[in-house]
Amino acid sequence: MGFLGNDVSNLRLIDCSLRMFVVPLSVASIWLTVTNQQDNSIYGNLEYSNFIGLKYMVCISAISAGYALFTVASSWVRCLVNKTWLFFVSDQVLAYLMVTSMAATVEFLYLAYNGDQEVSWSEACGTYGKFCNRLKLALALYVIAVCCLLVLAVISAFRFFRRFEPPFLPSKDAEQERT
Repeated sequence: MGFLGNDVSNLRLIDCSLRMFVVPLSVASIWLTVTNQQDNSIYGNLEYSNFIGLKYMVCISAISAGYALFTVASSWVRCLVNKTWLFFVSDQVLAYLMVTSMAATVEFLYLAYNGDQEVSWSEACGTYGKFCNRLKLALALYVIAVCCLLVLAVISAFRFFRRFEPPFLPSKDAEQERT
């Protein structure tokens, strides 16, 4: 019993640590993205607000940072309501939202570096190199935050399903006795 209790407290420490890592990673990603802009005398000013995919990433980052702070605070508060199912559902939804926003940002960066010849888009990072480099750094921090949330989704799923007994499977002998 002592060994199991130690595993549960270790899991709680890992859970809390990962949630705390999400906050600065998300905030740094937001700051790098929102303050990112570059002016070019030929093509004009480029900033994050010109791209809906980047706005989506900033929005999801803000939600994930707020959610992580809320869950860290509420995980140490004991109340009558069992939070296991709530954390399970919320962690799953937020992890999926973060993956989708990460995918949108990766696609944006891919197009910025490579362009798309089929629709006559040229690459933009040759002209807006500073903008692309800052966005790459923001994306790297965001990917780490996404990985933290994915691990948290697995941990919350483990905690949630650990509460239930596995389904009863009748043995072959019992099936033969019925026939």
